[in-house]
Amino acid sequence: MEDSTGEEIIASSQSLSSLEMGRDDVNVVCTYGKISIWFGRQVPDIVIGKLLIGISNVDPSAVHEYEIICDFEKITEYESCGFVLVSYAKVENGYRATFNIPFSSKKALFYLAESISEKLKTKNVIVDLYWNGDDSDIVRLYDVLKNIDDWKIKQINYKDETRDNRSHHDIQF
Repeated sequence: MEDSTGEEIIASSQSLSSLEMGRDDVNVVCTYGKISIWFGRQVPDIVIGKLLIGISNVDPSAVHEYEIICDFEKITEYESCGFVLVSYAKVENGYRATFNIPFSSKKALFYLAESISEKLKTKNVIVDLYWNGDDSDIVRLYDVLKNIDDWKIKQINYKDETRDNRSHHDIQF
């Protein structure tokens, strides 16, 4: 499959198992159904924003599940930020609330980016997203994200059709 410039990104005769891309301060691993993102402490806010918006543009049905312990009143504040309440339960020090953050909501993405930036002040952050991406969506995502400074493909893993999809061929960059 080719990107928008006509450059072949993945062999069209093989199916992807995963594609890893990013830069030194952010790493993105895409598979069918899931995108896992590692943000290093030095990643600029603009890169966080471009990455989240890029994913949203490729698959607006993507979601991130966000769990927090907070006061009951805070739950409605999160909902007003575009987060969708999935469940909540009383715990010792407040309420454990689970939200879906829909990538179809720019408002929710803004607050997710803000949350990531805040956490990065003290530690690296890992964010898992659930999406409906396939090979062509993974290539489209790379095509969108390659405009971020120093963005590159790090590794491509192909499914091995001859061995019941149990082994993979790896290509390192």
